[in-house]
Amino acid sequence: MNPDAMRPFGSALLAYARGDTEARLVIRRDDGTGTPIPAAAFFRDESEFTLIDRLVLENCAGAVLDIGAGTGRHSVALQRRGFRVTAIDVCPEAVSVMRTRGLADVHCADMFTFRGGPYDTLLLLGHGIGMVETIAGLDRFLGHARSLLHDGGRVLLDSLDVRATDDADNLAYQEANRSCGRYAGEIRMRFEFQGVVGPSCGWLHVDPGTLTEHAAAAQWTCDVLLCDATGNYLARLTSARAA
Repeated sequence: MNPDAMRPFGSALLAYARGDTEARLVIRRDDGTGTPIPAAAFFRDESEFTLIDRLVLENCAGAVLDIGAGTGRHSVALQRRGFRVTAIDVCPEAVSVMRTRGLADVHCADMFTFRGGPYDTLLLLGHGIGMVETIAGLDRFLGHARSLLHDGGRVLLDSLDVRATDDADNLAYQEANRSCGRYAGEIRMRFEFQGVVGPSCGWLHVDPGTLTEHAAAAQWTCDVLLCDATGNYLARLTSARAA
């Protein structure tokens, strides 16, 4: 993930943290569809956690690496519970916010170049697996993740099955992707905030079946812990050699 593409995201987080409670990030897909997201959504307190968020906390073990941690909301909750947590993000503004929120171990780093660990649990939440951008990027991540983990470690990630929609624009976008030979959940988009538009980047939404298939090829076992009617789901990957 190009850090420059994430800069409007980071600026939105920083604006909210400094008191702009109306700050809104816009995610604009390459077909022109724009989705505004209140920056407040990234600062949800633990009392506002979804069922997926709560399941994440229940399934963490040992030392945790929170990848693409954003505001560090999961890391903060885990640190309160006594977990040893390291949070990383490519966005320096996000790192600044996390340090302000009291996280003890925070780094501005990309998951493919970060050299900490090994850990017992890797987190990629808030659809953070999307940072791999494409199915090929997913395969790269699955090959790399084991190097960040102790033997028997786990990966917890959430994503979206884009097929769980009846929105005509979304269905047309998926069909256009297939027609171009791309996976339906490979999105091209830009982040926008207060007139600043980042460069185009990819974002991957991977359905549970495709994740399971590619995980198995990389010798991971994939267990879907929860899947809701909107297509959002939580998955746990464990080493097939250790399972």
